[in-house]
Amino acid sequence: MMATVTCFITLSLAFLHVTALKSQLFTRLGDLRRSPEPPITYETFYFNQKIDHFGFLEDGTFKQRYLVADKHWQEPDGPVLFYTGNEGDITWFCNNTGFMWEIAQELGAMLVFAEHRYYGESLPFGQDSYSDSKHLNYLTSEQALADFAVLIQSLKSKTPESPVISVGGSYGGMLSAWLRMKYPNVVVGALAASAPIWQFPRMVGCGDFYKIVTQDFAKSGQNCATNIRSSWKAINNISSTASGLQWLSEEFSLCSPLKTKTDAVVFKSWLQETWVNLAMVDYPYEASFLQPLPAWPIQVVCKYLAFDAKVSDYDLLHGISQAAKVYYNYTGSSACLNTSQTATSSLGALGWTYQACTEMVMPMCTDGAQDMFEPEDWNFQAFSDECYGMFGVRPREDWAGTLYGGKDISSHSNIIFSNGGLDPWSSGGVTYNITDSLVSIMIPDGAHHLDLRYSTDLDPPSVRAARALELKYFQEWIEKAKTRTGQTGSENLL
Repeated sequence: MMATVTCFITLSLAFLHVTALKSQLFTRLGDLRRSPEPPITYETFYFNQKIDHFGFLEDGTFKQRYLVADKHWQEPDGPVLFYTGNEGDITWFCNNTGFMWEIAQELGAMLVFAEHRYYGESLPFGQDSYSDSKHLNYLTSEQALADFAVLIQSLKSKTPESPVISVGGSYGGMLSAWLRMKYPNVVVGALAASAPIWQFPRMVGCGDFYKIVTQDFAKSGQNCATNIRSSWKAINNISSTASGLQWLSEEFSLCSPLKTKTDAVVFKSWLQETWVNLAMVDYPYEASFLQPLPAWPIQVVCKYLAFDAKVSDYDLLHGISQAAKVYYNYTGSSACLNTSQTATSSLGALGWTYQACTEMVMPMCTDGAQDMFEPEDWNFQAFSDECYGMFGVRPREDWAGTLYGGKDISSHSNIIFSNGGLDPWSSGGVTYNITDSLVSIMIPDGAHHLDLRYSTDLDPPSVRAARALELKYFQEWIEKAKTRTGQTGSENLL
């Protein structure tokens, strides 16, 4: 079984098997450039939120951070674009969700970026927020959605005629969709970009995610996916001896040499996450997402893996090492590669691990045939035991489906689900129109919520078309909301 909690968090490497945490910890972490394209300005505010919206015994409050940019806002009834914060510092999302900044002037919109509880500065119990499961108990999507709804209602008390549209990507996209579903009285519509709202038990196949990763590599270079599939056996062969472990350590320029079989397992898990991350960030231009990377990085990686079937284990793994260094050392500034880290961004990985161990149960599995990874089944009991060992809590396997409706969401309205054809998280996304107002926008050449990133001259036509269509829906929702407000106002005057 593979070690899966080896990056972003300082948990013991003894925790093995947590398959569902693999891609959630390493790949679903928002798309964040280190610095925004154009200069932007915003103000920072803090709002007193209840720690527990759904009970009455815990009556404490905390300060939720939110950011406001109103340079282009057309008072008094200009729309509000409300970003539903992900599992990280909200300033990162504010600085890098270029789509919102680029359409603010055209819509005359105010931009609001709300931080998710337990991340960034929005800590319900301060430094004690992560001290134990008792303090972590209020870290749920339901509580976060209630935070957003209460904050929006407070904002609307000052701007009652301003329609609000929620926007989010990845987990933030899930929250954006769920906010419209749960609180249609506070948002008139939602853009859920790369939002895997169906990546839950019995909704999609547990192997679909890794099939898409494999397809990305298979179409990016001759024999690329095939040789990655062969590499696991080659690693097993070479790592069976002390000299082989030393050779791997030197070939991959590892900061910490491999010394044991457990080290080799962690090493393979690290490589697996590397390929997954590359699938997420396969953008058409140079970008610093999880790492600084070239344009179309998988194509660059695959140039090192165009071997025929007769290549030796050592030659194959030399190619694998060069491919991995495209991801970890594209700039040439890394003296060694750290197998305890797959990304440079410091997001709230421990908080997300807790969420994955409670209500965000996302089954993942591989079979080694339809994907390029070693076979590993989804085992909920093993996953639950792992979570109990970490936090003293057990996940509720079907709670997300019960809470948010699973695939039976046709009674809702005004939600855009955008997904990239290159993004493995599209496996759990809505990729077809459900109704006239629950619509899917597919971006065949898009990786993880490419449509929310700043526009560039290198954007494929598909993402340009997607952004234009998203803007059109926004304009329609805003116009309809204002029409309804006007009619209600006229009726109130009679």
